Amino acid sequence: MNKQITANKLVCYGEILWDVLPSGELPGGAPMNVAYHLHKLNQPVSLITAIGNDSHGTALVNLLSQWGIGREYCQIDNFHPTGMVYAHPKGPHEMIYDIVYPSAWDFILWNDTYADLMQETDYLVFGSLACRNHTSANTLFKLLETAKNKVLDINIRPPHFSPKTVEQLLYKTDILKLNLAELELIAGWYASLQTVTDKIQLMQDRFSINTIVVTLGDKGALLCMDGNFYEHAGYKVQVADTVGSGDAFLAAFLSRLIDKAPPEKILDFACAMGALIASYTGACPEYDIQEIKTGRNFSNAQA
Repeated sequence: MNKQITANKLVCYGEILWDVLPSGELPGGAPMNVAYHLHKLNQPVSLITAIGNDSHGTALVNLLSQWGIGREYCQIDNFHPTGMVYAHPKGPHEMIYDIVYPSAWDFILWNDTYADLMQETDYLVFGSLACRNHTSANTLFKLLETAKNKVLDINIRPPHFSPKTVEQLLYKTDILKLNLAELELIAGWYASLQTVTDKIQLMQDRFSINTIVVTLGDKGALLCMDGNFYEHAGYKVQVADTVGSGDAFLAAFLSRLIDKAPPEKILDFACAMGALIASYTGACPEYDIQEIKTGRNFSNAQA
């Protein structure tokens, strides 16, 4: 591993894998997807993950190089295969996922260079899925000890989570992104509340999280930041698939947050990016960010 530390604004931690869709295999994994879109948005990003010593792993690191994302923190596991996820359609624009266990990304080992990396990093982006195995979970919690701004993309995939671990992550979190089903599930552990805003407020108060953003599918998103609520109705597009659209949303959200845009602009750009990626097949399609400004396939985008 390269021990020379360069300045990084963001680090994504966790799974890297292949999504096996009815149409074929596509690169995926929420942390890699977020890193891909952050890079497209000209944000310096690194990825801490692990691949197997196999052809699927080689193909993924080749893609990282092709995209211009550093591979220096991508571990090679000689004992476990590169991650695979089998996606099956469940109704219109919804997928169910069979996430193969064990996979290389379940066994991300701590490396002392990560301590220096965290000092150069402004945002650590992570999810709950990377905690399904104790090896990767232990590495993540060690990173969280010194991370500056901790961004949790909850990404609950039954049965690959436990309420106890989710709670532990939430107590470490500064910025939380989750979808409506995840909000209802977690808030329901503590109280029976009726409104989305009450559920967000419960999460914010219980876990002292300053910024919570809830994606609402084709109905947009709701943001609570600094005690204020902001809502966006979303953009209508011709959906190809929704794989990775939430990851693109998060990348766009963070890029505008880093640029210190007003909350309304942050939310608008994130919704536009999520819609744009939903109009493509796969989580990491080729696209030009100017497509948002020109309103490709949707109306009234204001990037």
